[in-house]
Amino acid sequence: MSGDSSESKTIFSPALAARFDRLVGLYPVRRSALIPMLLYAQDEIGCISDEAVAEIARRIQITELDVRNVISYYSLLHTEPHGKFHVQVCTNISCMLRGGNELFEHCKRRLGVGNKETTPDKLFSLEEVECIGACSWAPAVQVNYDFHENLTPESMDRVLDDYRARS
Repeated sequence: MSGDSSESKTIFSPALAARFDRLVGLYPVRRSALIPMLLYAQDEIGCISDEAVAEIARRIQITELDVRNVISYYSLLHTEPHGKFHVQVCTNISCMLRGGNELFEHCKRRLGVGNKETTPDKLFSLEEVECIGACSWAPAVQVNYDFHENLTPESMDRVLDDYRARS
């Protein structure tokens, strides 16, 4: 086998497999493509499965353990399916001082789920996170890749209603 990942069986769509092949060639060190590949894989299949870990490790020629170590470090990467809208509420010091804990409790009541749980309709999942890098706009929440800042329980209700209307 020549080592060309495109010759091997893939669990990803042809378009994503081709994108991975291009990504690996963009960086002088193959490992640099790891985080973008993980994000694209997660977007396509809903989470980063064992099969995705194995294939990505093979494609960039690192161990599966190396891939798993990166997944465990970043809160945006997950190995279990989340809801269509993944609500991450920051409760780090800046957000906590401006109501992040109360906002998280409000989301738990409003959605009827606890930390790292998904609503029965699979529309929302909720997670308390350490920091989303929006300290100047605390309290902050990230829904999928969108940031929402300076939130109150009332404005959070509007955010959730807005996402529910998109479904």
